[in-house]
Amino acid sequence: MVEKYDRLADGFSEIEYADPSRYAERRATLIVETGPRLRPGETVLDLGCGDAIMARPLAAHGLRYSGLDASERMLEAARACNPGLPFALGRIEEYVPPEPIDAAFCLRTFYQPADRAAFFRHVAGYTRRKFVFDFRPRTHPAGPVVDDLRAAGFRHVELRPFFLPQRRHVPGAAVPLVTALEHGGPVASLVLRRYGRLFCAAWR
Repeated sequence: MVEKYDRLADGFSEIEYADPSRYAERRATLIVETGPRLRPGETVLDLGCGDAIMARPLAAHGLRYSGLDASERMLEAARACNPGLPFALGRIEEYVPPEPIDAAFCLRTFYQPADRAAFFRHVAGYTRRKFVFDFRPRTHPAGPVVDDLRAAGFRHVELRPFFLPQRRHVPGAAVPLVTALEHGGPVASLVLRRYGRLFCAAWR
């Protein structure tokens, strides 16, 4: 797995996302707003940060960002784009930050640890306010995920749909429609059966 991301490090976000800036900004908003709202000055740890596409939009919210990745090549790209920010090399299921952080988040990576419940307990041990991650409910049913979070000590869980496409550009005028669909209640639930992701925030 590490070797794969070493090979993909150059230009990773430009290849992976049709509109990297807009996609990152929208995800940053959900990280801040899902569950207890994050406040300027609080610390966030990006688990599996890749080239740190989330650093700038989270900094725009006034948050203090740090990143972790198992790929040294990805971290080289992250440091080149974000000089002065702290990055660490390690596996998300093993790393412990030097001091507790306010929020940990992982995007497109929560499924990597072999023992999901143990990973959730590990993150709970150093996170003060909340843990945020995203997943496809068609691949990872929400019920067992929530059960594992509660077993790890997270008493509260909030799930929010996310429908902005990763690999297809959406005209600016259509973005509010996509956002409105995310708040569509039963309609959003129907869409999630075939498309989209869930953002999950868990806290004590």
